[in-house]
Amino acid sequence: MLIRHNYTKTIPSNEITPESVYKERRELMKLAASAVALAATPLFGALNYEREKTSRGLKPTSFDQITTYNNFYEYSTDKESPARLAKNLKTRPWTMSIGGEVQKKVTLDIDQLLKLIPAQERIYRFRCVEGWSMVVPWVGIPLASVLKHVGLTSKSKFVEFQTLFDPKQFPAQRESFGSISFPYREGLRIDEAMNPLTLLAVGLYGKELLPQNGAPIRLVVPWKYGFKSIKSIVSITLRETPSHTTWNDMAPKEYGFFANVNPTVDHPRWSQARERPLGSFFKQDTLMFNGYEKEVAHMYKGVNLRKFF
Repeated sequence: MLIRHNYTKTIPSNEITPESVYKERRELMKLAASAVALAATPLFGALNYEREKTSRGLKPTSFDQITTYNNFYEYSTDKESPARLAKNLKTRPWTMSIGGEVQKKVTLDIDQLLKLIPAQERIYRFRCVEGWSMVVPWVGIPLASVLKHVGLTSKSKFVEFQTLFDPKQFPAQRESFGSISFPYREGLRIDEAMNPLTLLAVGLYGKELLPQNGAPIRLVVPWKYGFKSIKSIVSITLRETPSHTTWNDMAPKEYGFFANVNPTVDHPRWSQARERPLGSFFKQDTLMFNGYEKEVAHMYKGVNLRKFF
């Protein structure tokens, strides 16, 4: 699990990870920092976030690939256009409301939220249902910490997320293509939301999120297919009943509510057994729960993962 805990006697990173891997990663981070200098903001200049030193040997995908190959249907249905169309998205001021079945309903400014809960760096695999994958060094805050801040109730059983609806900034929201109904919605069970891996990301590669990646705040659930990781969130609602999700409502036979990465359950139109990492010509085997089986499998004990896909 890619979380750094602060113990009194922290073991040096080069004793946990092979020194060659450690040095390679630091060099990679230096190169990335140079490549994204223009994306730096006062927020990340002052943000004192925890850097995770152990990464299971995962090598992050390049900053250029992460920020130019994006699914963001509010802008376009192709992968390259969001980077071009999203550049003028206004991410300040930005507020996110949290309500529903909570003890304390709040509306938090993004900068208030970052002062309230320390951010962390997490290096996670990211797997799209379309069959491609990447490895992303996110910066974010655990969703569980946010939900604990507002307080859960006995009726807090599901969590619904909603993307900003603003046709002036999101051109595709002005159009009518396919059967996508905006604003985009996603949802989790409460145990999934409270899992330590679940993150509200505010940056990547040590810099503030770019609009095409879901600025200023997005969900990251690394054991699920990428469409669960909703972007540009403006509201979180705790519910007693299952939450609505855009793709599950639109095509329930193709996109299940759970959307757990499962190589044994194919999409009706293609296999999920293998994936192509961005930047690689060759495919690789898809891992159960995207490689996070140890951390999340217990939540689905006794669940028919073919029926609840």
